[in-house]
Amino acid sequence: VITRPEMEIGRYHWMYRSSRPHRYHHVPAVRGNISPLGIQGCFECCIKCLGGVPYASLVATILCFSGVALFCGCGHVALTGTVSILEQHFSTTASDHALLSEVIQLMQYVIYGIASFFFLYGIILLAEGFYTTSAVKELHGEFKTTACGRCISGMFVFLTYVLGVAWLGVFGFSAVPVFMFYNIWSTCEVIKSLQTNVTVPGDQICVDIRQYGIIPWNAVPGKACGPILENICNTNEFYMSYHLFIVACAGAGATVIALIHFLMILSSNWAYLKDASKMQAYQDIKAKEEQELQDIQSRSKEQLNSYT
Repeated sequence: VITRPEMEIGRYHWMYRSSRPHRYHHVPAVRGNISPLGIQGCFECCIKCLGGVPYASLVATILCFSGVALFCGCGHVALTGTVSILEQHFSTTASDHALLSEVIQLMQYVIYGIASFFFLYGIILLAEGFYTTSAVKELHGEFKTTACGRCISGMFVFLTYVLGVAWLGVFGFSAVPVFMFYNIWSTCEVIKSLQTNVTVPGDQICVDIRQYGIIPWNAVPGKACGPILENICNTNEFYMSYHLFIVACAGAGATVIALIHFLMILSSNWAYLKDASKMQAYQDIKAKEEQELQDIQSRSKEQLNSYT
């Protein structure tokens, strides 16, 4: 006798012949803004994107851009003001400071090249930081390093080291005009303080630019004394050039710090890539051994089935 439940089961299979037993799959719990379909919300996407930002490289890039911009911009304007001061007060003959004018003009062109090069180099280092951070944190799935990528990271380490040493020299060179202008400014302050003491004449206090070697000894007048020197210190060119040289020196120092920061970051990233390459080689060997073990097991099963 066919019972009613058996009749219902037969009727179900007759109507849905291609059906299969339904298997229930575990649906993960919904967290935050993630939908049951596995689509992440805006908050999780933002957190994931922010997690891939190389903040250390970003800070170093901003510091490098700021330092280079201060050095190039302020240095360019300060050099122009220095030429104006020399032409008006220390070397009235154009032939006496012709070589200095050519050198300053060449330095201004070099400043243009430095600004362009470091703008591009900073972007490249920032992009390398994004690449390595994403690789280390595996934000884009399985990551595999290559010998070319590790070689490029090592090249950036070496190049950044060379640039850091070069910028140490630039920082020291940029301190020279600051020292010269400080000496002139301090001499003017001494002249102002002596105006209250009538017994000591201020005309005997002079500043000779020729002793610094920037203009020849036959330059006329070559030096400024007393009230003339005080008037030079009160001019807008001297005031602006002095403070701009200070800012340019500070910008060179900031660039040195940024390059040292970049050097530490690149060294760390290169170490991460080296470890990732070793881990990749280990995983490849492990996967190969597992595949060989599976092949051996399958062959043994086939042989066992053939015997039976």
